[in-house]
Amino acid sequence: MESQRVQSSYRKRFGPQGSSGSRIGSLSSNRLSWHGTPRTVSHSSPISRVSLGSASTALLLGSPVDRLDFSADSLMKAHYKETRTNEKMEMMGLNDRFASYIEKVRLLEQQNKMLVVELNQLKVKEPSRLGDIYQDELRELRRQVDGLTNGKARLEVERDNLAADLATLKQRLQDEITLRQEGENSLNTFRQDVDEAALNRVQLERKIEALQEEINFLKKIHEEELRELQDQIVAQQVHVDLDVSKPDLTAALREIRVQYENMASSNMHETEEWYRSKFADLTDAATRNAEALRQAKQDANEYRRQVQALTCDLDALRGTNESLERQLREMEDRCAMEAAGYQDTVSRLEEEIQALKEEMARHLQEYQDLLNVKLALDIEIATYRKLLEGEESRITIPVQSFANLQFRDTNLDTKTPEAHVKRSILVRTVETRDGEIIKESTTEHKDLP
Repeated sequence: MESQRVQSSYRKRFGPQGSSGSRIGSLSSNRLSWHGTPRTVSHSSPISRVSLGSASTALLLGSPVDRLDFSADSLMKAHYKETRTNEKMEMMGLNDRFASYIEKVRLLEQQNKMLVVELNQLKVKEPSRLGDIYQDELRELRRQVDGLTNGKARLEVERDNLAADLATLKQRLQDEITLRQEGENSLNTFRQDVDEAALNRVQLERKIEALQEEINFLKKIHEEELRELQDQIVAQQVHVDLDVSKPDLTAALREIRVQYENMASSNMHETEEWYRSKFADLTDAATRNAEALRQAKQDANEYRRQVQALTCDLDALRGTNESLERQLREMEDRCAMEAAGYQDTVSRLEEEIQALKEEMARHLQEYQDLLNVKLALDIEIATYRKLLEGEESRITIPVQSFANLQFRDTNLDTKTPEAHVKRSILVRTVETRDGEIIKESTTEHKDLP
């Protein structure tokens, strides 16, 4: 629709093809020289370069007499008609392109407005709210990590204290074990002494029995000797009775028996005294050894009870230590897992923040690209507008100025002049940050035929 409106405007301004061709048909077939300062009109389609002047234009012939060549005029009209037809087709194509560019510019402007609105929403709402939420979560996670770190340090201090107590108890246990070994060694020594004393007692009892048997044997021998002596005495008395002249031996035997009895009683008394003294000594030694043995047994029992109590305490402390170490390991594992989870959450939040920043940067880049495209399209539209204005100014040249043309009698140059087309593209780059222009540059690109 825009293309039709542009075409209708073009027809209203320039008229149909035939009238334009009849008026200035001789314009594009020859080189026209206009006296004065030349001016170059640039257009996107290849057209003839025309030098315009302020005075009358004359085409001089080589003959001395100036004359008009009407056949050349008809050729110029035909060529101009063909040129105008081509120009009209090109103008229609340019109008279509211009209309499509306008539609594209409108579409891009709408998209640009939508992106600007979205960008403003992202700048105003999302970053601040997300940033506050992330900061709150990060502060909470840091607070929890600090609490867990303090708890871990406290548990480590308790573990060190329990380890010190355990080392002290181990040292006490080692001392008690040493004392127990010393008591057992003393007990073994006492047992050896008791065994030796019992052995000595048995030996002494055996000696007493042997001495008692020897005494009994000596008594028997003595009694037999006494009986023999008595028999001898009786026999001697009888003999004395018979033989009165023999001496009396009774007194001598009585004295001998008294002597033997005294010797026997003395030996018996000494033996009994020695036996009683030895028995008393052995009894005292056995009593002392029994008392030492009883004391050693009591000490051993006491040491055994202490060792059992210390063993129970050690087992209880070992159980407590193992329980605390297990709780510490579980707490360390739980803290490590929670710290890893918090770290993953922080990493995820940082990745989301980075993704949002990249998305914002991408939107800004798209906005910048669209702005550059819009600027390029604005520049191209302005260029087309200038080209259209130049075309209008070229077409509206008065036809009456061609009446003063004078032709020279020379060979006409029937070649179409070379079309000089100049096209320039002005690119403007604007770099913005947070809605403020921080850098602006303009680049002009010229393409020559």
